[in-house]
Amino acid sequence: MIKWQRADGPPVPMRALTVEQARERYLSNAALPRRQDGGPRAAVTAVDRTIDTADGSAFRCRVYTPGTDEGRVVTYLHGGGWALGDIDSHDQACRIVAASLGAVVVSADYRRAPEFPYPTPLLDAIAAARWTSRSFPGREHVLAGDSAGAHLAVGVALDARDTGDLGFAAQLLLYPPVDPRLLFAAASPYAEGYLLTVDDMAYHYDLYVPDARRRFDPAVDLLNADLRNLPPAVVATAEFDPLHDEGVELADKLAVAGVPVRHVPGPGLVHGYFLMQDIVPAAATCGERVLRELDAVLRSPRGASRAASGRYAEAVRGD
Repeated sequence: MIKWQRADGPPVPMRALTVEQARERYLSNAALPRRQDGGPRAAVTAVDRTIDTADGSAFRCRVYTPGTDEGRVVTYLHGGGWALGDIDSHDQACRIVAASLGAVVVSADYRRAPEFPYPTPLLDAIAAARWTSRSFPGREHVLAGDSAGAHLAVGVALDARDTGDLGFAAQLLLYPPVDPRLLFAAASPYAEGYLLTVDDMAYHYDLYVPDARRRFDPAVDLLNADLRNLPPAVVATAEFDPLHDEGVELADKLAVAGVPVRHVPGPGLVHGYFLMQDIVPAAATCGERVLRELDAVLRSPRGASRAASGRYAEAVRGD
C-alpha cells in the first residue's frame, strides 16, 4: 500500500503545497482506476442536490440510491483534513456503502477550511444530517465519515443529542482524529513514514481551527467531550496510522460512557484505506468487515430502537 502511494517518489509534505495543489493531489489519488464488476455497486444510481444553510449559502450533496433498499439512510461526511476531499473523491466509497448496506447515502460536500474554518464545516454537516432526515423520513439514519469526516460525524451526534432535533441508529467512524493536542499521534511509532504524518495533522488542525483557543471546544476536542447517550458506534482504526491510538481511546471512552461500541482494527493497513478498496485487497477485506459490523448493529434490537429510545446501556467491543 505504501509502495503504491510512493510510486512517483517520496511524498511531499503537506505544508510544501498550496491548498489547491493538495486538493488536486488528493483527488487524483482517489480517482485512480477502479475495479469494474457487475455486482451490487453497479446498480447504485446517483444524483446531485443542493442543501441550503442558515447563513443563506448552499452546498452540494450527492444522493446514492442502491439497487436493493433495506430502508436505511446514511449521511456521509468525507475525509481530507477538513480542507481536502469532496463528494467526487469519495464517490466510490459511498457507492460501496450504499450497495453493502442497502441504504440511500447522502454525501455532503460541506464547505472546507481554510476558506471556511471551524465551525462552518460542522454547521454544514449538521445541516446535511437534518436535510437527510427531512428528505428520507422513517428510515434508520446512520452518521458516517472517514478521518476528518468521522470527527464531524461525532460533532453532529453531540449536537443532535443536546438539541433533541434528530435521532440516529448508529455511527460509522473510520480512523477518526479526536485529539487536537496530538499527544497520542506524537507518541505513535507510526508518526512518520506511513503516508499521514503528525505534521500533516498539525497543519490540518491549523487550517481547520486557526484560533487555538477553540481547540478546547467539545466539538473539536472529542476525547474530552461528554460522550454519553450517543448512538451505537463502529470505530475502525488502521494499524500503521498515527491516529490509531486515539481511535482506540475514543472507542474505550464511548464504551465507558455507556455507548455500544464495536472496534474494527485494520491490521497491516494505513490511514485512508477505505478509499483504497479497489486496489488493495486487504483494504477491501477490512472495509467489508467494517460494513458487516455496522449492519449487525442496525439489525440488533438496541440499534433498531435507537431513534426511539435515545439511550444505551451496554458496550460491545469487536475482536
